[in-house]
Amino acid sequence: MPIFEVEQYELHVQKYRVVADDEAHAIKLIFDGEAEAVDNGQEYIEVADDFGLPVDEYRELAERLCALGVNVGNDVIPSIRSIEHIEDE
Repeated sequence: MPIFEVEQYELHVQKYRVVADDEAHAIKLIFDGEAEAVDNGQEYIEVADDFGLPVDEYRELAERLCALGVNVGNDVIPSIRSIEHIEDE
């Protein structure tokens, strides 16, 4: 039986603490990697269904998923970043 590794897009938030002159400066420091992440400040939000494997490049996989009753969009296979066959059991 094949074993696969599947990467799924998920949305998480990370809270940061930063000393800054104002909100804009605080955001710039975060974008520049100058902010300190708050311990235990990461939180799972949801699966990111707007991102995924392009259906045009993975048409056969999209069709097989549809045959299994999986809802596949017109543009992407929702939330899947990659799938790789890594070994057989």
